[in-house]
Amino acid sequence: MSEHTLPTRVLGRTGRDVSVLALGTWQLGADWGEVSESDARAVLEAAAEEGVTFLDTADVYGDGRSERVVGAFAAAHPGMTVATKMGRRAEQVPANYVAAHFREWIDRSRANLGVETVDLVQLHCPPSAVLTDDATYDALDALVADGSIAAYGVSVETCDQALAAIARPGVASVQIILNAFRRKPLDEVLPAAAEAGVGIIARVPLASGLLSGRYDASTTFADDDHRSFNRDGSAFDVGETFSGVDYETGVRAAQRFSGLVAEAGLDLTPAQAALAWAAQQPGVTTVIPGARSAEQARANTAAGRAADLPQTFLDAVSDLYDEELREAMHPRW
Repeated sequence: MSEHTLPTRVLGRTGRDVSVLALGTWQLGADWGEVSESDARAVLEAAAEEGVTFLDTADVYGDGRSERVVGAFAAAHPGMTVATKMGRRAEQVPANYVAAHFREWIDRSRANLGVETVDLVQLHCPPSAVLTDDATYDALDALVADGSIAAYGVSVETCDQALAAIARPGVASVQIILNAFRRKPLDEVLPAAAEAGVGIIARVPLASGLLSGRYDASTTFADDDHRSFNRDGSAFDVGETFSGVDYETGVRAAQRFSGLVAEAGLDLTPAQAALAWAAQQPGVTTVIPGARSAEQARANTAAGRAADLPQTFLDAVSDLYDEELREAMHPRW
C-alpha cells in the first residue's frame, strides 16, 4: 500500500467508502484553544494528502467556523465525505428535537458547508428520549426525502443509546467514544452494528490526548481548553473529557500503555498504537482523531496503515483496562 493511501470501509447504510483513519475537526473550530484558519487548512491538506476521505464536524464547533472551513476544503477536494452534527444549538431537552428545529439547523449547516445535500448529519448526543421517539426518525426521514441530507446517524454518550439507534432502519451510522480506556462498546454495540449494517465512527480515540503518553500529573492546559474547564463535567458530559477517566488514574494507565507499546516492539508511537487499536476492532468503520498541526495529522494516519497488532499486545491492553479502569468505567455510559 502506498504511504499516501489508506484502507477504506463502507460507512454503514450510507454506502460510501471512507478511510479507516479520518479527521475530527472539533479543534478546528478553536474550541481547544486558538487555531488559525491557515493552520486549519494545513491540517486538512495534510490529512487529505495522506489518504483521509472522511471529515467529521458539527454546527457548534466554533459556532459554524469548523463547518465553513471544512466545507470550503471539501469543495476543492472531490471525493471527501463530510459528516456534520446538529442538536446542540438549543437546550438539550426532548422538546427541542422537533422537525422545525431540524429544518432550521440543517439549513444553517448546508449554508456553512456550501452544499445542497449534506452527506451525513448526526444528532449530537441528544437525550435518550429523543432516540426512542418515532417522531425523531420521521423528521430525519423527511430531510432525506427532500434532498437536504443524504443520510443520517447519531452521536451518542452511552451504549444503550447506541443500541436504540442501531435498531432503527434509517440510521446509517453511530458515533461513539471508543478507545483502550473506554471498551464497553466492544461488548454489545459493535456486534449489533455489524449485524445491522450500521457504520461505527470511533470518537475520542486518544482519550483527549491521554493515550499519546505525553501528559503527566503536572501537565496544564489553556483556560479555554475543555481539558481544563470540563474535568468535572460542568460544561458537557464528563465522559467527553479524558473519556471520563479520572486524570491522575488516566496518566498512570497511559504510562503503562506506553510501556506495553515499547515492550511489544511496535514501530508505532503510543498515539499511533492507540489509534490502530481502535481501527482494528471488528465492527469499527473509521476513527476520527483530531489534529492541531499538519505533522500530527500525518502521524495519525500512519495508524491506518499499521499491521495487525499482536495478540499478546491486545491481551495486555485488555488486562490494563481490567486492572486499572474497568471498575470505574464499565458501569458508566
